[in-house]
Amino acid sequence: MLLDTASLYFRAYFGVPDSVRAPDGTPVNAVRGLLDFISRLVADHSPDDLVACMDADWRPQWRVDLIPSYKAHRVAEEICEGSDIEEVPDTLSPQVPVIEAVLDAVGIARVGVPGYEADDVIGTLAGRAAGPVDIVTGDRDLFQLVDDARGVRVLYPLKGVGSLDIVDGAWLRGKYGVDGSGYADLALLRGDPSDGLPGVPGIGEKTAAKLLDAYGDLAGIMAAAGDPASKLTPSQRKRLDEARAYVAVAPKVVRVAGDVPLPSYDPELPREPHDPEVLEALAERWGLGGSLQRLLTTLS
Repeated sequence: MLLDTASLYFRAYFGVPDSVRAPDGTPVNAVRGLLDFISRLVADHSPDDLVACMDADWRPQWRVDLIPSYKAHRVAEEICEGSDIEEVPDTLSPQVPVIEAVLDAVGIARVGVPGYEADDVIGTLAGRAAGPVDIVTGDRDLFQLVDDARGVRVLYPLKGVGSLDIVDGAWLRGKYGVDGSGYADLALLRGDPSDGLPGVPGIGEKTAAKLLDAYGDLAGIMAAAGDPASKLTPSQRKRLDEARAYVAVAPKVVRVAGDVPLPSYDPELPREPHDPEVLEALAERWGLGGSLQRLLTTLS
């Protein structure tokens, strides 16, 4: 089981009231919500291994170099030598180091790699996995990793993590008309305002799906745009031709990396805390109460 950790703690932050606070009054709704999410996921799906994948770089420069608008609207502060600072709710940012410390003390593997997003870590881990993989995320970008032959699916939370869409090949074909490998091409053509990806103007989701069905993949569509005998409409041909510069670089931005240099880690779920003393101090300092106890009980 691979967790898109930021996706889940954002969901916890907005789903759990900020009246959930530490003894000193600091909000810990994201921390406690995430611990409850992990407990529920482990209880419901019984993974052997679990990795909390982290955004060591939420907006990698190599993606920005290709498409400067990539996540630009989320930048709170530009940093000349280093990663730009993401606009995050004031009471969420201080909770992230607490989440990291608690996961480490519990003994849940936490993997982030400088220069890469959590999506890239997930893509690399999923590609290397020998057995079935469940990816837990609220981000549709990771639908591109769905692979029935390898048993890779996405658990897409609808409400909390108790109610999930199980995203496999059949689900994708029913919803979008593509399989996992086609989803990245669909997303590229459609665009995604939340990630600052412009897409091809005039090519929406349904049109993109029809084009992929007719021409197979992005390369086939662009070949058809250059073929006067193809059945593309004049407006589609014009829009695709005008978007060739974007289409040339967008695949590297949209597709998750599969070759991230991973550090050593132990994905096996712990049955008891890795560092009980540190965990006890964190629990007392941040008032983690029942959320932490439920997770420890589930793990044991």
